[in-house]
Amino acid sequence: MGSMRRTVAELVRERWGDHRPGLWFEGRVLSHHRVAAGAAARAALLADLLPPGAEPHLGVLLDNTPEYPMWLSAAALAGAAVAGINPTRRGPELARDILHTECRVLITERAHLPLLDGLELPGVRVLVTDTDAYADLLASYDGAKPDASGATPDDRLLLYFTSGSTGAPKAAICTQGRLAAAGQSLVDHFGVRPDDTHYICMPMFHGNAVIADWAPALAAGATVALRRRFSASGFLADVRACGATYFTYVGRAVQYLLATPARPDDRDNPLRMGFGTEAGAVDAAAFEERFGVRLVEGYGSSEGGAAIQWVPGTPVGAIGRAAPGDDLAVVDPQTRRECPPAAFAEDGRLLNGADSIGELVNRGPNPFEGYWRNPAADAARRRRGSPRSWGSPRASEVESGGEVESGRGAESGGGAETERGWYWTGDLFYRDADGFLYFAGRTDDRLRVDSENLAAAMIENILARYADAAAVAVYAVPDPVAGDQVMVTVALRAGVSFDPLNFGEFLLSQPDLGTKMAPRFVRIVERMPVTATNKIHRVGLRREGFRCADPVWWRPPGECAYRRLAEADVERLMAEYRARGREELLTR
Repeated sequence: MGSMRRTVAELVRERWGDHRPGLWFEGRVLSHHRVAAGAAARAALLADLLPPGAEPHLGVLLDNTPEYPMWLSAAALAGAAVAGINPTRRGPELARDILHTECRVLITERAHLPLLDGLELPGVRVLVTDTDAYADLLASYDGAKPDASGATPDDRLLLYFTSGSTGAPKAAICTQGRLAAAGQSLVDHFGVRPDDTHYICMPMFHGNAVIADWAPALAAGATVALRRRFSASGFLADVRACGATYFTYVGRAVQYLLATPARPDDRDNPLRMGFGTEAGAVDAAAFEERFGVRLVEGYGSSEGGAAIQWVPGTPVGAIGRAAPGDDLAVVDPQTRRECPPAAFAEDGRLLNGADSIGELVNRGPNPFEGYWRNPAADAARRRRGSPRSWGSPRASEVESGGEVESGRGAESGGGAETERGWYWTGDLFYRDADGFLYFAGRTDDRLRVDSENLAAAMIENILARYADAAAVAVYAVPDPVAGDQVMVTVALRAGVSFDPLNFGEFLLSQPDLGTKMAPRFVRIVERMPVTATNKIHRVGLRREGFRCADPVWWRPPGECAYRRLAEADVERLMAEYRARGREELLTR
């Protein structure tokens, strides 16, 4: 079985001698052969730079330039691992990421050198790609050929930081075998062809771009097109110039694209599809209508522990079913009981969200490979699901609320996996009676309002219909007494101003907006704050709450209309928080 597993190094070597276009960047094109040759030269350089006995790790602090995929390929050939360094990190946090992953070489560019000023990075050799010194250093390795004979599927290839809501980011491990398999899986699922062009505009220090965009292109021998950084205004021009047929996205990027001025020729583009996450049904439909491009929502935890695939017949709003080999369940994290199926009204409204929404877990074998030097995080991801052996639950147990376990028997490896524990994704889902799974948010995006459990993503899907909104973000702020209150940040479309009466009328007209879902606070921003991976910066929004520099509108308790939150209102609210000992919750 192990001999059948492929390595990324083998995929790189196969492009040697392939003189078709392989890499497009800012109007310049390199052949597959030249990319493979560049990777071979960098692999030979890396072998000389890494100290004997050191972990074979290098950090890459770059925008999406040709150096990035060439160093990924070089690391695969050299049996080394790339730690993608986030350029939005600063000072001690940035140094911590580099040192925690034990990088002995750091690849960067002149634009990012100021980030390194004053940092203590003992034992780290810094190479600056856009300098004569770097070009001269590489020149001595010209003529190197890609050699994949020393690479194994179990070699670490990626150490990429996951964006947690609290604490230092964790470096998830991805081996050559897992990345090669993930790339081939997407090739098979989407029919990626050698004549396709994959447009990478998401940052390559994140798993989205590498696993879902670069890896399938490499596996299929397709062309890769790079954008230094995501640009909504430059998106279509790039797509047309490079002939892109496929791209990956996160939901916020889709919102940026929809916020650009519409043009009569928007549908004149070569794109066949986009693959990503969290676009939402409303935005996905608007994107296809405007650009003629279908967005396929997928789900795969960055760590590789669970995956959901779109299949024909997937209902609107659903992501799909469990990927082959995964045994996924929606579980109440407190009781470890499987949640009941979702119930829907005729108009598609979810009727039992408080009961049907739970954490997605994988109860079967999965390729989670752990975090670098973080056993506590490993243990938190893998937790025992039930104290007894696996098997289909007895009907009496289901009726009485007993712990529901996998339907897999011991012959499928269930017993061994019980010892290792279930993989807990940290994401909220619900499942319909036919087994289709619907994303409902992150576990830290659950709100409890007047003893009712709500998912932020569910409320966002409703508020996304507001015509004046370019983007919305829903999150919890503490209630002065107990539980949470709903707050929403709204980025308005260009040229419109917030009308509280109009917004209130919009809320009243939404048939699936529950009585506890209407926002208590509405923050208005010109542009939604985002993380380096173009995801909404919810942590920052939650911490600022209603005490922020932007205008905030609110509905005081017992009132139906929104009015501007004044300083006197804030003072009264803060006095109530202090009186009940809940002021500290506002900064969490």
